[in-house]
Amino acid sequence: MMKLSLQFIIAFISLLIVFNCKSLKDESPIEKEVKYFTSVEIETLIEDSTLNVRALEYFDTNKSFGFLTSTGNFGAILTRDNDYDNNEINKVVYPTFVDSTNSKLNFRSLALVNNFGFALSIGNPALLYRIDSEGEIDLVYQENHPNAFYDSMEFWNDQEGIAIGDPTDDCMSVIITRDGGNTWSKLPCEELPKANEGEAAFAASDTNIATVGDKTWVATGGKSSRILFSADKGQTWDVFDTPIIQGKETTGMYSLDFYDENNGFAIGGDYTDADANQKNKIVTNDGGKTWQVVADGSGPGYRSCVQYVPNSNAQQLIAIGFKGIDYSTDAGQTWKHLSDEDFYTLRFLNDSTAYAAGNGRISKLSFK
Repeated sequence: MMKLSLQFIIAFISLLIVFNCKSLKDESPIEKEVKYFTSVEIETLIEDSTLNVRALEYFDTNKSFGFLTSTGNFGAILTRDNDYDNNEINKVVYPTFVDSTNSKLNFRSLALVNNFGFALSIGNPALLYRIDSEGEIDLVYQENHPNAFYDSMEFWNDQEGIAIGDPTDDCMSVIITRDGGNTWSKLPCEELPKANEGEAAFAASDTNIATVGDKTWVATGGKSSRILFSADKGQTWDVFDTPIIQGKETTGMYSLDFYDENNGFAIGGDYTDADANQKNKIVTNDGGKTWQVVADGSGPGYRSCVQYVPNSNAQQLIAIGFKGIDYSTDAGQTWKHLSDEDFYTLRFLNDSTAYAAGNGRISKLSFK
């Protein structure tokens, strides 16, 4: 067990105050006036040439964000609790090492639940740290394998969570906790669909997993890009084919999001041919069983993250990547390019404000 710095403790306690892990997308049954965007204003909050962030999470009750970096750090962006409508920044807590004894940590997955934070690294060995509100950290899972590479993590509730990674045997790597993150177990391949040749996943934005209630969708990519689906929080699994571009190690789905249990969207492409926009955007209306290509040959090319705009009835989407920011008002059928500014991942604060992170900066995005 190790102890984190006082700066970390202050930040982490702020993030954990009365945490609520309920999704923004179904936050309230009250219908709100639909907003449509024509532009985006970008305010840089942290700028550092050494910063590389692909794990960014929103903490609902105190309207704050936490992030992990590719160099083993945790940081926080604390917004004013009493100024939610204006979303003014109260404090930016700069990164501090999660484990100062390990200089090679590269974090791509972040979750916070039940007064604990969870930070999952990529590469061999795969290391999953649990961090409590007093700043104590424990290593709760370690996997030593030359092919270990975990891509994304989510929790269904305050006791049950899941992380997925590339295959080490003949199936995707899936680890699950049922005790609030104290212990994690890897599912045997006998309980999972067999991986196709060259099938893996991308640790591009911590959005390979989407959950709604007990239902879970996992996006794979590479030479084969499919949806792994569980209706019962990882107890049983099905697999569904998708029409997204695939066949190379760099192709397939990089990100997916579900607005509700029926409506979902996935985006990706090929980051080595980032302008290509054929067969890189797909939509489902039946819970992921079938998918259709949309905006084929138009709209954005490769993007690393897609998110539904809250309170948009599964119609509005924002997609981001190192080629810019794009917006759809019709479930991905058509797109408007809003900005050339580059980011890797984003999360919404409300239906017009998001926070985005990438290479060298973290920014507040205000959609107008």
